[in-house]
Amino acid sequence: MEPRRTPPEYFLEIFADSTTVRDVLKGILNLIFFHRYFPSIRPTTFDVLDFTLPAISDVDLETLIDTRVSSLVRQHLSSVAAGSNNVLDGGSGGVRGRIAVEFYEKKRRRPGMWFGGLAGMTGKGEEEVCWEIWTLDVTIATPRTESERAKVRKAMENMLQKAAFKILAVVNRDKDHIPPITTSESNPFPYRIVLNPRSESWQNRIGIGLY
Repeated sequence: MEPRRTPPEYFLEIFADSTTVRDVLKGILNLIFFHRYFPSIRPTTFDVLDFTLPAISDVDLETLIDTRVSSLVRQHLSSVAAGSNNVLDGGSGGVRGRIAVEFYEKKRRRPGMWFGGLAGMTGKGEEEVCWEIWTLDVTIATPRTESERAKVRKAMENMLQKAAFKILAVVNRDKDHIPPITTSESNPFPYRIVLNPRSESWQNRIGIGLY
């Protein structure tokens, strides 16, 4: 049996305050999908902080991003209520979360294949194999003074610029692993947006939430 290749995984460090984190995450996720969403799209833009980022006008994708981001923010609020420490100036405490975007290709199911690796069954003689992962490690700060807010604002701007440049560098550099489009379906590469993927068991993730 041909060994399953591990998909490339790209990590982005995200830092934002509790009032801006929704827009920061939406902007970054939209930027990833802008370069990895292959159906016909209507491009648009998304403004966050002092940046204007490219985005996709797609109701289903926007809804999914809103749902996942809202879940992360609720997790943050629960952690704050439980007494987590604030994160400023690179401190070691704080509220942290993780969102992963996974892209899949549909391949013919191999004889004798078992549930393992980053793949799921479609039930139509096919399996869905992950070919790329973007993982966002999110730290949320809650500044309490004007001085802290100014520091956090500057840190957010630097982070967003760095994340955007890294995404652009990756998509322009790493292309050989992108599968060929072999289907006439409107979305040739299903995707999943997962919260805290490392804490989930594979049995709970496999074949669930693909779009």
